[in-house]
Amino acid sequence: MDLFDSMRIFVRVVERGSFSAVARELNMGQPAISKQVRALEQYLGGAVFARSTRHLALTDQGQRFYNHCQEILSQLEHATRSFASGQEQIAGPLRIAAPVSYGRLCIAPLIGAFLQRHPDVQIDLRLNDYNEDLLMENIDLAIRIGVVKSEGLVAVPLGTSTRRVYAAPAYLDRHGQPREPAELAGHNCIAFTLLEHYDRWHFTHRGEALEVAIKGNVTSNNSEAIREMVLGGLGISLSPQWLFAADFEQGGVCSLLDEYQTTALPVSAVFSRERRRSARTMAFIDFLRENV
Repeated sequence: MDLFDSMRIFVRVVERGSFSAVARELNMGQPAISKQVRALEQYLGGAVFARSTRHLALTDQGQRFYNHCQEILSQLEHATRSFASGQEQIAGPLRIAAPVSYGRLCIAPLIGAFLQRHPDVQIDLRLNDYNEDLLMENIDLAIRIGVVKSEGLVAVPLGTSTRRVYAAPAYLDRHGQPREPAELAGHNCIAFTLLEHYDRWHFTHRGEALEVAIKGNVTSNNSEAIREMVLGGLGISLSPQWLFAADFEQGGVCSLLDEYQTTALPVSAVFSRERRRSARTMAFIDFLRENV
């Protein structure tokens, strides 16, 4: 077994959510993918997936191993890029695309520090919640949250976006606090519609995968709109920690069901396979890996 190859396959299975999708992506048979994961589990001495009939979820140990794999593979990619980049000058225009809320809250605050390090770069930051065509829009680099499915893109892992269940104290005073995921079915849940299967929330508890069909009287395709509605006491949301971090610290929202693990979404820097990777693009990716 090649450990690095098995780690790469394992990471892709986590990100794609199925063995068959990764088999198609890598032009391999599904039994070969399953065999690689089983060999990895045998090597580790434990299961990385809590398999169920409807959803493939990580065990607690599998989640920790996945986080380590992302870091190790990112470092390997970084070392390879650093060797290949040579002494190319880091200068010129850099067009970056990012989701609106994540770009405003997590990327924009970092731009100044990057430009202090590389003052000859000119950045055009484009915020859009829809995935733009990188070649057609002449975009050097895009930040994507969730699984990157396009085979025409190279995805460099930056980390994961951990999600929690949030509600305002005013909502909980009126409707009570759910004590387990199944009770969410009786609450007004605000769904983020840009995610696949947004009407089903997934949890893991003690190695068991749980799926809850949620319902509510409002949905939105914008994270900050959901934040405002949650703060206003309208309902409960499953949202990234970075979206509610300040509100949570100030007591504006409560984090619910903390003993249940939610599915973290991968955060990636992506670029087109057909576009030349400039030194400034690689420098910004390295900067994000240090600071995101």
